[in-house]
Amino acid sequence: MRIAMISEHASPLAARGGPAAKGLGGADGGGQNVFVAELATELGRQGHYVTVYTRRDAPVPSGRVRFAPGVSVEHVPAGPPEQIAKDDLLPWMHDFGRYLEQRWAADPPDVAHAHFWMSGLAAIQAAQPAGPRRVPVVQTYHALGTVKRRHQGDKDTSPASRVRLERAIGRAADTVIATCSDEIAELSAMGVPPDHVRVVPCGVDLSLFAPGGGPAGQPAGPRAGRHRFVVLSRLVERKGVDTAIRALAHLPDAELAVAGGPPRGDLDGEPEVRRLRRVARDAGVAGRVEFLGRLGRDEVPALLRSASLVLTLPWYEPFGMVPLEAMACGVPVVASAVGGHLDTVVDGVTGTLVPPRDPEAAAGAVRALLDDPAGRAAMGAAGGDRARGRYSWARVAEGTAEVYRHAAALSEVAA
Repeated sequence: MRIAMISEHASPLAARGGPAAKGLGGADGGGQNVFVAELATELGRQGHYVTVYTRRDAPVPSGRVRFAPGVSVEHVPAGPPEQIAKDDLLPWMHDFGRYLEQRWAADPPDVAHAHFWMSGLAAIQAAQPAGPRRVPVVQTYHALGTVKRRHQGDKDTSPASRVRLERAIGRAADTVIATCSDEIAELSAMGVPPDHVRVVPCGVDLSLFAPGGGPAGQPAGPRAGRHRFVVLSRLVERKGVDTAIRALAHLPDAELAVAGGPPRGDLDGEPEVRRLRRVARDAGVAGRVEFLGRLGRDEVPALLRSASLVLTLPWYEPFGMVPLEAMACGVPVVASAVGGHLDTVVDGVTGTLVPPRDPEAAAGAVRALLDDPAGRAAMGAAGGDRARGRYSWARVAEGTAEVYRHAAALSEVAA
């Protein structure tokens, strides 16, 4: 199949150390970049041809660059060629859609797969008049405005029209891919017809995330007599890093390494880091919390393997790649019982699920695992088995391609 992927703010190049890499780990860069990069690469490996359309956000020439066998990235001139926060990109989506419309007029793809809601606007705009036939559109939201607004309230910086437009996209798309079971209920409440929705999870790179010693340059282990916990996250409030820091106050024999955010040399200027340092001081654990800053993708597995436990405690989580990456490395997780975590983490088997925003519950779960080394080791082994058995990118790409064929068939019937 000839597949057009639209990822307006999250370039796959960021996941591979390309020009957009400076955005990975920042407020708008993270899981979606990796998701698009890995899915596109695996689809190319399976014989499909993929073009990923992403917004040009630097003063470099527009055009296509080869990303992987069968995969190209095309930079779309929509808005000024500079970094713009994703919540401010809506005014430029019509230009993005017009560009796609012109590109597809003479040579439409077999299917368009939009990642994030604004990409869906551009894809649906372009798909309607594309050449002799309408291009079928598959939508993956990655995050829903209804959920974000529910948890963040007045702190939600999304455009006011987001929820209304997400609802319209869900009804207009041929198929919606939900990345977890919890998302189905959210989509149904929005008014997206249930028969439009298919569940295909995220995947994990099993060649990179695996148990074992790992490459040279492995992070130093914890100090003598201490357990190490690792948090790997974008540094935004809803990711619950402060919950992990407050939990540490109940665990005097442990230290916490926090990876994510800007490069280490720029941490002092990051408002969220300053807030988290205040939380650590107030909790009396400042000397046991280390902020590592942004890591390269190839540095992450060794960091995860250096941990006794990986903590991932967001308020909400559309999917959550970090628990899956930790499980693939054979490390048990303590995760908040939200969103995609409910699918990936088997409570009591591959880790422990706890209520979000509850440091005492997190600390209690951690203590129970630390006091049971044999049980913790069994959880790590079970997590590795689950990751390898269910979440390889090969399996995810096969499931996604099946959704593409389903959407194309629906489109032909509608025509």
